[in-house]
Amino acid sequence: MESFFLALSKYLMITYMAIYSIMCFQAAGAKTKENIKNIYNSQNILIFLLHFTGFLVIYINKPEQKIINLYGLQLLYFIIVLAVFPMLYSTLNRLLLSNMCMLIAIGFVMITRLNYDKCLKQFYIACFATTLTIIVPFMISKISLLKDLTYVYGIIGIVMLGIVFVLGRAVFGAMINIRILGFSFQPSEFAKIFFVFFIAGMLSQSTRFKHIFITTVFAGIYVIILVLSKDLGGALIFFLVYLFMLYAATSQFLYLFAGLAGGTGASIIAYKLFAHVRVRVAAFKDPWSIIDNEGYQIAQSLFAISAGGWLGTGLCKGMPDKIPVVEKDFIFSAIAEEFGGIFALLLILVCMSCFVAFIRTAVIQKKFFYKLIAYGFGIAYVVQIFLTIGGSIKMIPSTGVTLPLVSYGGSSILGTIIVFSIIQGITVLARSQEKNAVNESDVEDVTVGYSDFTDNNKYKTAKKAMRQIKKK
Repeated sequence: MESFFLALSKYLMITYMAIYSIMCFQAAGAKTKENIKNIYNSQNILIFLLHFTGFLVIYINKPEQKIINLYGLQLLYFIIVLAVFPMLYSTLNRLLLSNMCMLIAIGFVMITRLNYDKCLKQFYIACFATTLTIIVPFMISKISLLKDLTYVYGIIGIVMLGIVFVLGRAVFGAMINIRILGFSFQPSEFAKIFFVFFIAGMLSQSTRFKHIFITTVFAGIYVIILVLSKDLGGALIFFLVYLFMLYAATSQFLYLFAGLAGGTGASIIAYKLFAHVRVRVAAFKDPWSIIDNEGYQIAQSLFAISAGGWLGTGLCKGMPDKIPVVEKDFIFSAIAEEFGGIFALLLILVCMSCFVAFIRTAVIQKKFFYKLIAYGFGIAYVVQIFLTIGGSIKMIPSTGVTLPLVSYGGSSILGTIIVFSIIQGITVLARSQEKNAVNESDVEDVTVGYSDFTDNNKYKTAKKAMRQIKKK
């Protein structure tokens, strides 16, 4: 019976993910609130099913009580998150909330399979992050002072990156971490949040050339510190976020093309200056000729993806632990090996659904400051997805960035949950603005008509309409 379930489990998980992915895009075209509610409830059930199936397979392969305990704690976490957030914020983006939980669930399953202790740590950080950010949507939707702290955001971000440059420790050639009280901490994940707020604040004030020049100088300081720290993956994300936020604010193709040309030149210079960049490019170009050294990681990643095929080897049936740092930079390869290529493609669709939700939030937001924030975080998110997956499949050289919410990494999951909460806050604010605009329009229409009424029946009709509006 166990062997039958283990063989069946990979098909079940692909099915869960396929249905879930389809529903992500069905929700956008749903006509009624009842249909939308049914879609979200069905997605939540699929999250629980996938999470349960994954942990059951892990327990069958390694029957230890701690696996059951961890599953129970994570189950409670998902129940609370999916129940409490909609209760507190009735107008939040339920699809984005479900997607966040689905991605975290996939990460929990895969990291537990790879390293139980690391998943336990990841779980604690996810709980802390979710508890910390539960008030973020309220702050974004209620505190108007946030848009007046532009230079504070810019300076805090630079200080955070500067501390790493001075006190950080090298990880695979890049100075990206500092250690505080025994915990490894990656400040660039949080500096990215301050960076987006700073750029949004500056560009929402003015898009005159002088103002853009000052903004560019600040953005350049961020990128230069990251380059000097040899965190070129982070530098690329910051650079592209600024470039596309600038284009969104100005609609000037000249800035976009000039920035891309400058970025290309900077990449060539970085290749000449940094040995570890040349190593990664060499591994990208021909990993097989240096498979015993620099090309080993990407070669093992390609072996894993190839071994999985479309349907996967099955959870706990592959060898993803042969890939160095698999739970961080190459978790996509581990998922593709054991869950299969179809599942991996569906995972990309869920990530793209998050990106679309970010951009739609920017579109519906009327305040330019918050519109730019949503757009900037959307760009940061999709660029990070591209860099992680592109490096895993040898589309681009490996940059050492993580897959948001899925990869192991405390700073990564904490920073990403904060970003998702900020987007939820902007969504709540936008829908509140829409509701107020509709109510004001209705009151104005009824008031204008009321002034012309001389007929007693029309007078009563107008009063009834006014009462209904007040109830809304």
